[in-house]
Order: sequence, then structure tokens, then C-alpha cells
Amino acid sequence: MSVARDLRALLRFPDFRKLLTVRLLSQLADGVYQVALAAYVVFSPEKETSPAAIASALAVLLLPYSLLGPFAGVLLDRWRRRQVLFFGNVLRTVLASVTAAFVLGAVPDWLVFLSALTVTAVNRFVLAGLSAALPRVVDGERLVLANSISPTAGTLAATLGGGVAFVVRFLAPGTGRSSDALVLLTGAGIYLLSGLAALRLGKNQLGPDPSEVQPRVLAAVASTARGLLAGMRHLGARPTAAYALGAVTLMRFCYGALTVTVLMLCRYAWNGADSAEGGLGLLGLALGLSGLGFFAAAVLTPAAAGRLGVFRWMALCAGAAAVLEPALGLPFAPVPTLTAAFVLGLVTQASKIATDTAVQTSVDDAYRGRVFSLYDMLYNVAYVGAAGVAALMLPPDGRSAAVVLGVAVLYAVIALAVLRVSRETTTLGGGGEQSEPVSPAAGPPTTS
Repeated sequence: MSVARDLRALLRFPDFRKLLTVRLLSQLADGVYQVALAAYVVFSPEKETSPAAIASALAVLLLPYSLLGPFAGVLLDRWRRRQVLFFGNVLRTVLASVTAAFVLGAVPDWLVFLSALTVTAVNRFVLAGLSAALPRVVDGERLVLANSISPTAGTLAATLGGGVAFVVRFLAPGTGRSSDALVLLTGAGIYLLSGLAALRLGKNQLGPDPSEVQPRVLAAVASTARGLLAGMRHLGARPTAAYALGAVTLMRFCYGALTVTVLMLCRYAWNGADSAEGGLGLLGLALGLSGLGFFAAAVLTPAAAGRLGVFRWMALCAGAAAVLEPALGLPFAPVPTLTAAFVLGLVTQASKIATDTAVQTSVDDAYRGRVFSLYDMLYNVAYVGAAGVAALMLPPDGRSAAVVLGVAVLYAVIALAVLRVSRETTTLGGGGEQSEPVSPAAGPPTTS
């Protein structure tokens, strides 16, 4: 069944359409907000942006999402989820407007980051609420399909939101702080539309059932923490999943370090410190090409991993990155670096899809949710950690042969290690392990 046919089947459920509308508007606003924050932190002409500032911004955007994620359900099982979607988006409307006021008022950066931190913390509850509500709007037969399509559609909406931010900034009558504030207000308006869209659903329609008795909050938090530890122990007994998670975490680290490098190149090396608009356009192009690489990975990975096996495909991706990344990156010129953005987007997403498959096929169903929660945390913490390491190594203009070559060496090590693992896992069987090759399938969503 094609994706288009799958989507048409789901859209026959009117309540699914309503919930999907809330998700699309919410994540569209996320894309607008994140690009506006990046433009303020990196491309404000009056600011001397540093890699450390970029690392701080990424930590604000990603760490709350990662660390709060596993515990969000503790409260979601007590609050009416329709109200979480409504009030969460209304609260983000207010907070995004406050961020705009802070940007326009030239307040200290820590206040802007604090405002952004609250927006992303609320976002964790909204996204978890959207996922928890899905079983209430589709039947059991199509629930797996809905879990696959909804997050994908949300990711596309967030990408589109980034495009909307660039358009608003281009059309804005002012520049600098005033244009950043206008983009933030645009995001605030879309958050409000998402909150209003949630009111089309019944107040109690999305659950939880009032009759269900929930444990005390502290007991539920402790139970969640114990569950994560149990997931770690289970993962330790499943080398296929553990090796795949280790490899994809390191590849995400590489991608994060190179992301900060490209940001600094766009800001200074290719643009000049006094004019930020050209560099922002190049950053938008780099993000678009990286997104195109993500799409190419989704097209290529099922057939490639099915033929080669998960680990051989990951080894091929890491090996290709080890060769192409320095060849394209060391000139520190726009065209080869933008080409590298496509290649690394493909490599990173292909490895993630392959890892999703390895986790699905080798982890017991009773532990799968907890392992994917750990996966989500590792994936984002690696990205932020890479930004922190890059902040220590990068010069202001982003031209660092040490970073480019260091990442290439790490890719090569990953390729050799994963290739060795592929030989070991071909002999595994039973005990929850899956011999190679396997075909990737859609799995529980993790952060891309």
C-alpha cells in the first residue's frame, strides 16, 4: 500500500483529521520558532556569535525534550489530553510572544534562553499528548500506521515552518532584532491556531478515563526511573540493539559537530561579520539539502539494508562519510560543504532508520518503549555534546581542519567497528536477537 493510500485511509477518520491538524500546526510553529531563535543567536549583526553560544542554544532546545520525555506520561495520565493540547499551545503562544519582546528589547541572552527553555519544555508535553491520544481517534487495525505517518507529517510540517520563517524574515520591513521578533510573533500566532484547533475535539475524548486509578505522582516517577533502568539492563543483553544504538549515537555526535561548523562558516567565513542575511540564506540552503538527504535515506535504506543487512549498510554509510566528509569539507568553500550537507543528512538518517529496525527486531515488545525512550535521550544528548566539544575546538570563523579530520577518523572507526559487529551478529539467533539481513520497518518515532 502506498503512503498516499495509507494517508487517505487514515483521513477517513474525522477525529484523526482534527488531531493531525493540531499536530501539523503545532510543529509548523516549532519550525518557525526554532529558526527565529537560531537567526537571533547566530546571525544578529550586532552579536559576536561564538560556538559556545550555539552549543547553549542547542542545549536549551534539545535537552528538556530528551530529559523530560520519559516522565511526561506521568502527568499526561492525570490531565485531560485535550486540555493539555489547548492550554499547552496557548501557553506557548504567550511564551513565544515574551521571547519576541525580549529579542526586541535587547535583554540579556540568558532571559531569551530561559524563555526558549520554557517553550521547549511545554513542547514535550504537547508532543507526548498527541502520541498518547492517537489510540482514541483511530481503530486498532490502523494504529501502527497512524503512529508511523503522524510523526513523519509533523517533521515535514516543522521543516516547512523553517521555510515560513525564512519567508517572513525576507518580507519583514526591518532587519536584525525587529525581523527576528516578527518571525517569533508569527510562530506565536500559529501556536494559537493549534490550540484553537484542539477545541474541535471533545473535552474528554482523548482520555485518560476518569475511572482509571493512577498511582501517586512520586510513585509514578520512581516507577518510570526503574523502568528506564530495566530497559538499560535488557538492552545490555541484546547486543544487536546495543551495538546499533552505540553506532548511531556516535554518528549523531559527528553530525552535531559538523552542524556547528557549518553554522559558523555561514555566519563569518562565507558572509562577513557585518551582514548576516547572506549567511542565513546559505544556512537555509544547507538545511534544505540535509533534509533532502534525509528523504533520500528513507527511499534507499529499505532496499539497501534488506540486501546488505543493517550493520553492513551502516558500515557502508559511515565509511562513505569518512571519505567524503574531509574531501568536501576541508576546502571550507560553500559548494562542496553544501554537497557534504546532503551526504551527511543521508548517512545520518539512513543509520537511524537501520537502528530503528535493529531495535525493533531484537528487543522484546515489553521493553521496546523504554528502549526507545533511552534511544531518544542518547540521540539528542549526543547532538548537544558534540556542539559543546565543537565549541572548545572551533575558531570563530568555523575553519578547523582538526574538527573535520577528527570527525572523519571517528566515522572510519565506526565503519570498522560496525563491520566487525556485522560478522558477529550473522551467527546470532534466538534470545530476541535477529540475524542479518533484515528489512527496515516503520518504528516508534525518535527525534530526528
